Amino acid sequence: MENVVIFDSPGKGRGLKAAKEFWAGDVIFSEASLSAVVFDSLAERICHSCFRRQEKLQRCGQCKFAHYCDRTCQRAGWAEHKQECSAIKAYGKVPNENIRLVARIMWRIDKEGSLVSDMQLTTLDELEDHLNDMQEDDLKELKVDIHNFLDYWPRTSKQHTIDDISHIFGVINCNGFTVSDQRGLQAVGVGLFPNLCLVNHDCWPNCTVILNHGRIELRSLGKIAEGEELTVAYVDYLNVSEERQRLLKTQYFFDCTCEHCTNKTHDDIKMGGREVEGVKPSDEQVKEATDYCFGMMEKMDKARLNADYHEVVKICRQCIEKTEPILAETHIYLLRMWSTMSEVQAYLQYFEEAADYARKMVEGYIKLYHPNNAALGMAAMRAGVTHWQAGLIEVGHGMICKAYAILMVTHGPTHPITKDLEAMRMQTEMELRMFKQNEYVYHSMREAALKNKPMTMLHEPKSVEEGIKNLFHRRK
Repeated sequence: MENVVIFDSPGKGRGLKAAKEFWAGDVIFSEASLSAVVFDSLAERICHSCFRRQEKLQRCGQCKFAHYCDRTCQRAGWAEHKQECSAIKAYGKVPNENIRLVARIMWRIDKEGSLVSDMQLTTLDELEDHLNDMQEDDLKELKVDIHNFLDYWPRTSKQHTIDDISHIFGVINCNGFTVSDQRGLQAVGVGLFPNLCLVNHDCWPNCTVILNHGRIELRSLGKIAEGEELTVAYVDYLNVSEERQRLLKTQYFFDCTCEHCTNKTHDDIKMGGREVEGVKPSDEQVKEATDYCFGMMEKMDKARLNADYHEVVKICRQCIEKTEPILAETHIYLLRMWSTMSEVQAYLQYFEEAADYARKMVEGYIKLYHPNNAALGMAAMRAGVTHWQAGLIEVGHGMICKAYAILMVTHGPTHPITKDLEAMRMQTEMELRMFKQNEYVYHSMREAALKNKPMTMLHEPKSVEEGIKNLFHRRK
């Protein structure tokens, strides 16, 4: 692979550095998964070959578990499913997604060897499993998975030692990457991408990872000099430094010493108070509002889980009215309240209020995130659609243009989301010209169009940018 070089990164172990200069939006490398499986919870709604969401799927006639779009997908997925199909029939039930993924990986390695492609930079044996760093409860779950794996693994397949099996489980626990649906809006499975495993973490990275047409792409967020280490963010930067470090230590078993963690960059405004005409609230007022907001978020999450969206609105409104005068517009709890309020109100078709909260959310994100952060781009996209739905075409078009510029870097021009966004951008540009020529005609035509085919991005109040924040799959 000519674009990258493996090297020993100080304090991090092996890493990748750029073999040449890159610019924003450049694809540094793309990689197909060594293997991937659909999540247990979505096994009947997602094609097990192309990972597309479909209304009607055809079920495998043998194991009755695998589902496919059609015979084309079934034939394409047969090479991976063949041994799995026989194993499920013999086992009498379907094992969990981790066991299925480990089995698929081991069958492929047994057949093709430890390097399945000339582009593969590392073998699985060389990857860290961090078994010695796992907590006691996680080790208990691992032992249960290994026990069930041994019952599931066919006697006719090549037999492996417990150490080898444990290592693969450890590797996918540390390095599993979520596989998204065809539009990239929802995580639907998990896979293993060996080259991606070599890319180290930084809280303010120079690269991002996106899944595009079944392959992951490592894309540059800005100018990268030859010899510079390539990094991605394993956790969301919206967390304060202490929380990021806790998550990284718990989930990835290392202490982050990046510049943003060391200097606690942005922590003050992520948990700070609102300054009005040079006057700030006291630390006690900010702490009280923060604690109150945290408690209301727990109630809000419970109401969302129960799909009680009117209760969600009631909780959010109560919290916002009490804390908005005190907390900074970049306070991460207030941002979450605004985000949830905009999603749910848009779903309930209160578009003007939804647009107002979406705008506040994006303005806060701009002050915190890297200018080419994918979560910022997705939030701007949602805000643009919400403003369009509210009839605020000028702001809506501006938001959609901003989102398009970011996603051209993070996702690229061929990604389904970028293509959707390009269509939105062209539509809102046309409508904006019409609006400036004659507002009355514009609103009349818009109302007629809405009755026939409203522009939509989501069918339920579910955070779009959440899929971007949680690309790296971890067992819960």
